Amino acid sequence: MDGYITLQVSMVERQFSAGLTRCTAKFTQHIPPGQFGRYLLVGLWNTVFGYGTFAFLTALLNPIVPHSYILASLLSSVLNITVAYLGYKWFVFKTKGNYLREWIRCVVVYSGGIGFSLIALPVLVLVIRRNTRFVARAPYIAGAILMAVVVVYSFLGHRKFSFRSPA
Repeated sequence: MDGYITLQVSMVERQFSAGLTRCTAKFTQHIPPGQFGRYLLVGLWNTVFGYGTFAFLTALLNPIVPHSYILASLLSSVLNITVAYLGYKWFVFKTKGNYLREWIRCVVVYSGGIGFSLIALPVLVLVIRRNTRFVARAPYIAGAILMAVVVVYSFLGHRKFSFRSPA
């Protein structure tokens, strides 16, 4: 009986693995090799650079401007989106020309992700708090989940919209 159960579990695992492989292949068949990895690498750099510029500008403006973090956030966002855009343009998607149009499209994609997160975050926090024991950690868990969703959304948005090749 134990051998039969083991065999059944093994068959289910193989079917699941094959299904996952097909699903992954379907998702990645239109993506040049290494492109998503380069996207994640640029994203890691953008995260470090983005927080660094925000912290630097906050410290720099603090003696001069009340609530300096608000102005620092605005200024660093424009700078950080621009740096991210250049990384995506030159290193990830490798497009030529169209700088202003692609930059504006990049801002649109980022705005969509930010808007989605602002709407989804409180809902997801509430769902986690009501359905798990992680009441205090719910915002962090929800933020991590949404970050993963937004990374995939942003990649597809940049690939299909910001940096799409002319037809």
